[in-house]
Amino acid sequence: MQAFIANIQGLTAIGIGIIIGLGAIGACLGIALMGGKYIEACARQPELMNPLQTKMFLLAGLIDAAFLIGVGVAMLFAFANPLLSKLA
Repeated sequence: MQAFIANIQGLTAIGIGIIIGLGAIGACLGIALMGGKYIEACARQPELMNPLQTKMFLLAGLIDAAFLIGVGVAMLFAFANPLLSKLA
C-alpha cells in the first residue's frame, strides 16, 4: 500500500510540473506574440494606439488568468490530493 501511495504522489508531482511548466510557456508565448503584433499595429496606424493598448492589456490579463487557474489546479493536487483521499 505504501508503494502505491508513493507512486501516486510521484506521478502527481510530475503532473504538477507539466501543468505549471506548459501553462507558463503558453502564457509567455501568447503575451509575447500579442505584444509584437501590438507594436506592429501601432507602427502602421499610430492613431489607434490607445484603443489597441486597452484591448491588449485586457487580453494579457485573460491570458495570465488562464495560467493562474492552472496553477490553482496544480496546487489543489499538491496540497489536497483528491486521488489519495479515496484510498483512506
